[in-house]
Amino acid sequence: MPRKQMPAAELAAKKELALEVIERLKAEYPDAACTLDYADAWQLLVSVRLAAQCTDARVNVVVEELFAKYPGVAALAAAEPEDIEAIVKPCGLGHSKARDISACMRVLRDKYDCQVPTTFEELLALPGVGRKSANLIMGDVFGKPAIVTDTHCIRLCNRIGLVDNVKEPQKVEMLLWQIIPPEEGSDLCHRFVLHGRAVCDARKPACESCCLAGICRTAREAKAAAQTASV
Repeated sequence: MPRKQMPAAELAAKKELALEVIERLKAEYPDAACTLDYADAWQLLVSVRLAAQCTDARVNVVVEELFAKYPGVAALAAAEPEDIEAIVKPCGLGHSKARDISACMRVLRDKYDCQVPTTFEELLALPGVGRKSANLIMGDVFGKPAIVTDTHCIRLCNRIGLVDNVKEPQKVEMLLWQIIPPEEGSDLCHRFVLHGRAVCDARKPACESCCLAGICRTAREAKAAAQTASV
């Protein structure tokens, strides 16, 4: 998808806002890390597939049994999808997730000698791997520029004003590439997850205790509305 360039003035304003957001969230959450537990790249590939419509906490519990029974790519590739499904069922969508995990591990075994490929395009071609998963692997495993547009990232970026009423993940990603320094993208997205869970809840954001309240578009609008109502 081509990146539609923002007008110069809007781009400059959003870049300035993005830098302030980055600094404030760094101060609030010094340790930015993936909340999925993994020891190897292939394990993160499995876990991020299981995390679709499931909490990271539940995934971390489920994969303990999965990785104990199948401790490597070759072992998991040799497993029947039905046996994988029996373990991952608590994560929801067990049938499709098990099918994708099985197919992905078999590609890693047969095409990549049980290694995870190191380019975004190759990752994206793996069964069950979308842009979010590929970006997560690129950023967390290989230390490359990455923007992971999960539900927290999309919600916070719209509320803060980094994007304007854009909900489609790839469109959000393309817009963020224009305003976020590449080296900051991966950690910022992890901090969005932490802040989204701790403060900027989907249903009831705690704006009064938010470190971004002074620069967040939604918080400013809510404050202005409250002041108007009290007059």
